[in-house]
Amino acid sequence: MNAGEAVAGGLSENIDRVLGTEPDVRADAFDSVHQMRVATRRLRSVLRSYRGLFRGSEARALEAELKWLAGLLGVARDAEVRAERFAGLAGDDDDPVRAAVVDRLVRTQREIYARAHRDVLDALDSDRLAALRDTLARWRADPPVRRKRGAAPAEEVFGAVLRRDTERLRARIGRERALAAGEHTADQRIEALHEIRKAAKRLRYSAEAAIVVLGEDADTLRARAKEVQSVLGDHRDAVEAAQTILATAASAEGADSTAGTDLHVRLAAAEEAAAERELARYPEAARSFAD
Repeated sequence: MNAGEAVAGGLSENIDRVLGTEPDVRADAFDSVHQMRVATRRLRSVLRSYRGLFRGSEARALEAELKWLAGLLGVARDAEVRAERFAGLAGDDDDPVRAAVVDRLVRTQREIYARAHRDVLDALDSDRLAALRDTLARWRADPPVRRKRGAAPAEEVFGAVLRRDTERLRARIGRERALAAGEHTADQRIEALHEIRKAAKRLRYSAEAAIVVLGEDADTLRARAKEVQSVLGDHRDAVEAAQTILATAASAEGADSTAGTDLHVRLAAAEEAAAERELARYPEAARSFAD
């Protein structure tokens, strides 16, 4: 198998994932927005990691359209995640102030999700999305692979991509460790961890595409990268949930506005504690990339 044949197979599978999620998104089925977003991000990651195999202008154009679609889906998905997290803060102590605050937090995120989902549906009905479907169909049938690079041995090309993506992740882990050891703000570290998560996600998907070529080695790398991505994804979800709660504290509702504001602070602290628990798992998840 040469590199062009191998990457064409990965593209076909990922394109099918993107297109296959559309009926469920239109029906607003459970987790459908998340599944389309993941499929879109996975395809975009493959395009970026294996960019050298494709004709540049065509790959960049497709990547830009996938970024647009993922951005629309992201607004809906982020609100969906926050609504689920906030619903879990309700507690069982029959505190009417807590119940009112949590209900408002959940309702606000569900309203954001509903608006964002309507935007997604509008996009699915747009000429822009119709053009994207046509482009995906062309890429599936005849991907614009560069002839010379596509003819190279798949093992050689895919191995080089995984080494590069692994080194990117290791470099970002190293920078975060140096930052944590010196003077830094909380925001600086959060951003450094976010960069690590993005690098881990890119490696995860490039390794996934390489399993057909490199077998167990690629699958092991995929699993290790996924663990880093998952831990830091959960950490970021908790951090953003805490920030959202604090941002609404000034307009707290309840029998007593002071009590409502204080409860917002305590709920945010609970999310911050959840973020710290996730962060405590990070060193072990990243150990194999930090050596």
